[in-house]
Amino acid sequence: MAAPFWKTVPLEAMTPTQWEKLCDGCGKCCMAKLEDEDTGDIYFTSVACRLFDAAACRCEDYADRFARVPDCLKLTPDNVRTLPWLPSTCAYRLVAEGRDLYWWHHLVSGSRRTVHEAGISMRGRVTASESALADPEDYFDHIIEEDA
Repeated sequence: MAAPFWKTVPLEAMTPTQWEKLCDGCGKCCMAKLEDEDTGDIYFTSVACRLFDAAACRCEDYADRFARVPDCLKLTPDNVRTLPWLPSTCAYRLVAEGRDLYWWHHLVSGSRRTVHEAGISMRGRVTASESALADPEDYFDHIIEEDA
């Protein structure tokens, strides 16, 4: 039996389909993050992007997200190695670091439900949408204790 693609194909050599399949569907990258300008510390929040569907734990308009949300960041093989806010559980980060995927990842478990069942995803944990918060100070009320 051949080894799975994420163990044999470098991120840079993945096809667009392989790259998209690698996403674990947790929704953590769609949450607002706060950075302390003095220390560089990153604080994760439960504030979702305005396009995030909290029930489905997916972007409502994935194909046009960059046009609709100008500060949406496209994950690439280069930047997943340098983004300090990628969660420790992120499949892109794990593969970039030469680590294996967790048991709950759909490519391992065979089910897209396990990321939610394991409590890894943001499903049921979103407390606000960025479109509902007028004052940037309001984000501080939604800081969560983990790396998303």
